[in-house]
Amino acid sequence: MTLSLLGGTIAGFFLLGDSWLQIVLAAILAVLFTQIAFLAHDVGHRQVFTSRRTAQIVGLLLADAGIGLSYGWWIGKHTRHHANPNHVDDDPDVGVGVIAWSEEHARERRGVAGRALAGWQAFLFFPLLLLEGLNLYVSGIRALWQRGVKHKGLEALLLGLHTAACLSAVFLVLSPGKALVFLAVHQGIFGFYMGCSFAPNHKGMPLLEEKMDFLRKQVLTSRNVRGSWFVDHALGGLNYQIEHHLFPSMPMPNLRRAKPLVQAFCDEHGIPYHDAGLFRSYREVLTYLHQVGACLRSPQSTNS
Repeated sequence: MTLSLLGGTIAGFFLLGDSWLQIVLAAILAVLFTQIAFLAHDVGHRQVFTSRRTAQIVGLLLADAGIGLSYGWWIGKHTRHHANPNHVDDDPDVGVGVIAWSEEHARERRGVAGRALAGWQAFLFFPLLLLEGLNLYVSGIRALWQRGVKHKGLEALLLGLHTAACLSAVFLVLSPGKALVFLAVHQGIFGFYMGCSFAPNHKGMPLLEEKMDFLRKQVLTSRNVRGSWFVDHALGGLNYQIEHHLFPSMPMPNLRRAKPLVQAFCDEHGIPYHDAGLFRSYREVLTYLHQVGACLRSPQSTNS
């Protein structure tokens, strides 16, 4: 269904021609790109195909050729995340970056701009997500020059074809000004949607420094997001993050069935099971980021 909608939207793009109404299609394409990213995620977890080779081929087509995301780079990064979620040393998703995920990382910031960004990062978090799509694209390209990514030649070819096809279509159909606005809107909404989908999963949950058993490591660092069927589809099933981390190869539609069993087991054994509404989950993330940056907002910190 997602691929059919993508095909229809691309056809509409060429039929509509050089019009400012294309901005609407840019937004729709951004949403569809994110849904394709969810599909690539499920394929990467072997939820769809039992054959490793088939999963690899489909993953490359969906990610590299489909949305311009290096599948090999993402698989390596995401595997490390699942092995040690929210571990300060082993999880790449809470490593040093634009956002400071721990007070220690915040205190290590140097320069006026870097310290100000970390100090007020809760207010800048959502605006920064507008750049996440570009960040994922650039990170994937850079990874092709490093070790750890298989099929580098094939990925480079697919990413190159994706980039050439998108830029050629946009600049051939639209005037230069409209083309640049189209790309900015598409990349901005794509990054924002991706960031909003993944942020509630672990951000603001406990950071780990010591080793612990698999069950507690996965449950204590994950947050489920309650909601209707709309939330399930909008977040690609990732709102059942606890169940997904316990059973990563379980097909997403079955996670909601596993939830009451997992929650009952955790309650029985005294393991905190965190379940929040959508807006509350974002509030918890922003509150945590604001607390992390507090050390850089004090007069003593400014003077130092």
